[in-house]
Amino acid sequence: MKRTIRRALLPMGLLSLLAAGCGGSHRPSATAAPPSSAGAQTIRLSADPSGDLRFTTDSLSAKAGKITIAMKNPSGTPHSIAIEGNGVDDHSPQSSVANGQTAMVTATLKPGTYTFYCPVDGHRQAGMTGTLTVRGRG
Repeated sequence: MKRTIRRALLPMGLLSLLAAGCGGSHRPSATAAPPSSAGAQTIRLSADPSGDLRFTTDSLSAKAGKITIAMKNPSGTPHSIAIEGNGVDDHSPQSSVANGQTAMVTATLKPGTYTFYCPVDGHRQAGMTGTLTVRGRG
């Protein structure tokens, strides 16, 4: 009887391992970290937790190169992130993220001054914007 049970459980165990390895129930989320690549920088930013239409800072800085801004939203108001300036106009693929989620935008930036802002309708106009200063690599 023990052999019969073991034979019946073995295929079920293998099936469970295969299913777990395939990740069939995994869904991409807005909080996934960007793939790492050599020389890439990630700047973390947060929307105001109270729901006010502003970020927790209005000034960021980074070295020239590939830059990702990861904007976490701790409020109940939907937000997103975008960068513009010096010929760049890049938006997060997430048009908005809800409480606890993160929106990300990645761009390759040269030294100079850029604007980061929330592209959700009316948020930028209400003051949800800031300055990103990109300095040379040296």
